[in-house]
Parts: sequence; structure tokens; C-alpha cells
Amino acid sequence: MESTEASGVLTLPSNLNLIAAAPLKAQFLARRGETLYVDGANVARVGGQCLQVLLSARKTWAADGMEWVNKNFSPELISALEEMGVDLGESGLKEELAE
Repeated sequence: MESTEASGVLTLPSNLNLIAAAPLKAQFLARRGETLYVDGANVARVGGQCLQVLLSARKTWAADGMEWVNKNFSPELISALEEMGVDLGESGLKEELAE
């Protein structure tokens, strides 16, 4: 998982599986209180644990009143979120296709 401080972009890894959950959580916690651009263009798989981390982080940013921008969500990420019953609009993870 990459984080580009200068541009404010947190790039999600291609495989959001159990192994990626703890590092993903740490990346979000390290960026708390900052404007965050989440780039999901490379995501090919999403597991339940990373989904929980992603939804929790999104709610935390909203509760803190901080800006969160979804950038380049892959069709696979969007499909996985929808298949897991996540309402993209209500969750703040609105659909944005990869460029």
C-alpha cells in the first residue's frame, strides 16, 4: 500500500485481503485529521476485514469533519462493495471509475 504525502493520496493495494487489513488500518490512523484522497484504481479483490477497515475509516473522517475523496475506484472494487451490500452513496464511497 502506498501513501503519497505531498499529494495527499493513499493508494489501496490490489488485494485487500486479511493480510492487508492491519497495514491498511495503520495507514488510515497515520493520516487521521488530514484531507484524504483514496485511490482504488488497482484494487482487484476485497475481503471482509478490509471492507470493515475502509468503512470505519470513512465514518471516522466524516465524524471528524475531514475531507475524504474517492479517486479512481476500480470496477472490481465497486462491484465487491455492492456485492457485500454496501450502499456507495450512504457510506460515502460513491462510485468513481478508474481513469
